[in-house]
Order: sequence, then C-alpha cells, then structure tokens
Amino acid sequence: MSEYYFDGKGKAFRPIIVALMARACNIHHNNSRHVQASQRTIALIAEMIHTASLVHDDVIDDASSRRGKHTVNKIWGEKKAVLAGDLILSAASIALARIGNTTVISILTQVIEDLVRGEFLQLGSKENENERFAHYLEKTFKKTASLIANSCKAVSVLGCPDPVVHEIAYQYGKNVGIAFQLIDDVLDFTSCSDQMGKPTSADLKLGLATGPVLFACQQFPEMNAMIMRRFSLPGDVDRARQYVLQGEPFNPVQGLVACFKYIATYLPKLSVEARSLCMT
Repeated sequence: MSEYYFDGKGKAFRPIIVALMARACNIHHNNSRHVQASQRTIALIAEMIHTASLVHDDVIDDASSRRGKHTVNKIWGEKKAVLAGDLILSAASIALARIGNTTVISILTQVIEDLVRGEFLQLGSKENENERFAHYLEKTFKKTASLIANSCKAVSVLGCPDPVVHEIAYQYGKNVGIAFQLIDDVLDFTSCSDQMGKPTSADLKLGLATGPVLFACQQFPEMNAMIMRRFSLPGDVDRARQYVLQGEPFNPVQGLVACFKYIATYLPKLSVEARSLCMT
C-alpha cells in the first residue's frame, strides 16, 4: 500500500525543485555542482511527506481517484489507508533523523505542523469577503508551499552556512509553491479529468472556494451564499462552476507576477550560475 503512489507516474515536482536548489546553493558557496547525499535525502523526504499527505487527504475527502488510478482508501479501505500514510511519514522521519542535523530536523518538522493546520484552515471559511483571499493564501501556503519552502531551506542549510542564502532558498520555495497551487486551482476548472489524473471541480464538490471561485464571486455576488454553505445544496456545484466559466476568466498571472517579483528581489544575491539554476 505504501508503495502504491511511488510508481514513477507523479510529476516529481517537489524533489526536482529541491535538488536544483541544493545544487544552486552548493555552486554559490564553493562552486561545487555536486549534490550531497544528505541533500538528495531531503528531496526524497519532501516527496515522501507529500505522498503521505495525499494518502491522508484522499481519506478525508473520500476521493476515488488519484494520478489516474483508484486511491488507496478505495482499494484497501480508510483504516489501512490512514496507516499507510502514517508508515510513509514514519519512514520519512527515520530518514530525516539519520541526517543528524538538528537544524534541518527542526525545519522539516515545521512542515508536518503546517500540513495539519492547513487542513483545519480548509475546513473553515470567512464570512467577510475581504478576508477570504487572505484565508485562501494562508491555507495554500500551509498545505502546499510550506513543504517546498522548508525543503529548499533545509538543503541550503546543508550546503551553505550563510543565513542570507537560507532565507533566499525559503522565499524561493514559498513563492514557487504558491504559484504552483494557483495554477493547479485554475486547471481544476479548465482541464479534463484525464489530463489532471483526478476528477475536475473536485474542490467545489468538497465545499472549497479556491482562487477562481473567489474571483468570480466579485462579479456574481450571489455566490456568497453558496460559499458560506460550502456548495451544499443541490445544484450549487454546477451553478458555481458556470459562474466561474461565464465570468471574466480568473487570471493567475497577477498572482504569479507577484510571486516571481518577490523571488527576483532575492536571487541577485546568489552567484550568476546559481541564479540561472533557480530560474530554469
């Protein structure tokens, strides 16, 4: 069960970003293109934590498909799925402890706390329209971006002693993670299930108002009531989807520009070759 999602069919986005950051930090510090074994372990741990969170999320959401196949909970049941996710997390914890760096351990254990707090944030909603987007971004950071941010910071700690570089790595991972989720939320409305490897409009069916929904709500105020009741009445999901598709398209470019502008303020502090790796 625990090996089920480790079949090479995922995007491996997180470990790739972490490995690139490790190489960038090593180049900046001592012009070495070699990625240390401990840094490669961090990349693996990042994917393990991510996968464990998917297994647990699918139980919470009662999801039936993931990455184009049935979920663990649908094949083996919820109890075994929870235990499988726990086993993946325990294996990641053992690998982390074996690195033997207390600073790195502290950094990555923050990810676990953020994942849980992010899940609690997702269960809630803000009545005030002006607070909703901030709530959405905070949830996005804790559930998605924290893992990338703190994993990037961890490999920077292992590769370079400079705290300035550690902050650059963290901010880079944070903003790439938020940008990644903004795009993913748009694709939930604009792509088909085959492309996504999971059902589309899944967030609406779970009662979640993501970026495209919050943007559409500005054009169609009648969506406020649907958001507050978490699209629970018959027809709410279909109506909300139509509002999103009928209105002005949600354009994540503004959010992406903000993310990458923030990144751009930090990257000039790295060497030219290290900077080019981060912008690949």
